[in-house]
Amino acid sequence: MVLIDGKATAATIKAEIKEEVERIVAEGGKRPHLAAVLVGHDGGSETYVKNKVLACEACGFESTLIRYEDDITEEELLSCVSKLNSDDSIDGFIVQLPLPKHIDEQRVIEAIDYRKDVDGFHPINVGRMAIGLPCFISATPLGILTLLKRYNVETSGRKCVILGRSNIVGKPMAQLMMQKQYGDATVTVCHSRSRGLKEECQQADILIAAIGRPGFVTADMVKEGATVIDVGTTRVPDASRKSGFRLSGDVAFDEVAPKCSFITPVPGGVGPMTICMLMLNTLSAGKHEFYQ
Repeated sequence: MVLIDGKATAATIKAEIKEEVERIVAEGGKRPHLAAVLVGHDGGSETYVKNKVLACEACGFESTLIRYEDDITEEELLSCVSKLNSDDSIDGFIVQLPLPKHIDEQRVIEAIDYRKDVDGFHPINVGRMAIGLPCFISATPLGILTLLKRYNVETSGRKCVILGRSNIVGKPMAQLMMQKQYGDATVTVCHSRSRGLKEECQQADILIAAIGRPGFVTADMVKEGATVIDVGTTRVPDASRKSGFRLSGDVAFDEVAPKCSFITPVPGGVGPMTICMLMLNTLSAGKHEFYQ
């Protein structure tokens, strides 16, 4: 069993990004600039945005954090998005989700200039990804693809089962894994209404769990020699921790790991790669790789 170390892989990639940024700046180019908009004080979002700012520093980027209280109106937030769209000093920006219930998240996503949409959530980027055109790919699926590639996990022609159908992970992951230039795999998507889910999982050469249920994937669902990618990060109570909780993945790691060829831990697997891929998208935005 090989443990896929997302933390170490992300550190390597960030060092590669920083090296390229310093070369760009030395040649008279512009240092990439990422902005993040944070609404309210959600604990998970606070941590995530803080880590994004630290990642920007590690990559040699400029970063800007724009904060609003959770009583901001939708129109005020859309006005902020409009200003960031027209600010030539900003290469890419994200509006941290989730947003307060009185704000239409999809309306905000669609208001972002797709050329600065480094989260890869805009319908133009999603559509381009679906038909294999250059675009910003959402960070978690891109991180998973990168881990598979860097660990030389064979995907072409393999059976890939994805647990979960979210717009952020499940759906784009399925699109990418079936595309010839990425996964080139045979893909099945399962979800909470799927019949024969256990049997589907047992056939998987590559099992990607993004269903949001701690410990959902057990040893009897995984075949010998499979590669298991755990996207789940659910906070579960843990009185032994100072924080009062611990992060749990969708996979019952201790019982599943012995059956695997490759497996990602939680934490330290997919999570660090998600922020790292946001940095990679920001570098691409700064270089105008996809859109002029």
